[in-house]
Amino acid sequence: MSEKNCTRLAIIGVGLIGGSLGLCLKDKLGDKIFITGLCRTEISMIKAVELGAIDFASSNVEKVVSDAEIIFLSPPVLQIVPMVKKILPFLKPGTILTDAGSTKQFIWQELKKILPPDIYYIAGHPMTGREKSGVTAAKKDLFKDKAYVIVEDTGAPPEAHEKLMSLLRLTEANFTELDIAKHDRCAAIISHVPHVTAAALVTLLNRAGGDLDSCLKLIGGGFKDTTRIASSNADMWADICMTNADAISNNLRDLQEIIGGVIKSIENHDRQAVHDYFAQSKARRDEILETVEKKFDPN
Repeated sequence: MSEKNCTRLAIIGVGLIGGSLGLCLKDKLGDKIFITGLCRTEISMIKAVELGAIDFASSNVEKVVSDAEIIFLSPPVLQIVPMVKKILPFLKPGTILTDAGSTKQFIWQELKKILPPDIYYIAGHPMTGREKSGVTAAKKDLFKDKAYVIVEDTGAPPEAHEKLMSLLRLTEANFTELDIAKHDRCAAIISHVPHVTAAALVTLLNRAGGDLDSCLKLIGGGFKDTTRIASSNADMWADICMTNADAISNNLRDLQEIIGGVIKSIENHDRQAVHDYFAQSKARRDEILETVEKKFDPN
């Protein structure tokens, strides 16, 4: 099939998320899709092509986006709007923009000021990832069975939405629809605050002073599991905190209050209160996971 007769997708930011999307779609569609890509470095572009995540790489944005029907934006959040401004002059009417940004309100507030009526934005957020970054960490099944939020209240027509979803459904993700404000509030609780907290636990260990070496000898699964996501990309998470500041800070204050209550119970040697804290959390977590598994179990 010639390049002219297949779906043309451009991926801006062929790292973990963008690269995984490319690997998945090339695996499912083969030469029925032609994927161009833009990476931060020449080495990354070469690697993305070698791995088969994209068909063509260039540092020239015009070459990457000018023929694209759909553009998947996957750089750090604060780079998305500047990138859209950069590529806008080269987009053809009807081009669909979507993204993998972990925060949505900031992006949409800026994009709606600059997008012409014939360029459509459909906000997206695949709730997946790994502690590793870059295209070498990409996996073709990274999205499978994971939550993928699609925000529909950005004015794109139904036909544009269906065109995008016909591709994204190939990832076998669990798609859900949320309005923009609710997305950012929920993402803060489910994803953003846990990342801040994981980094705090590593910082706490680093303050162990003379006990640090002895603490390191005790590291096992518990520490590794609770801090795994602290190995995520710092640029990405700094941008997330800057663009979802209210929701993140409000939830961190709530967490601070919860921890403060536990501290008080421990200091008072109130075993029952401490026991109830753990027991209630266990029961609620078990209930939540059972509900989620029943709701999203692909079988």
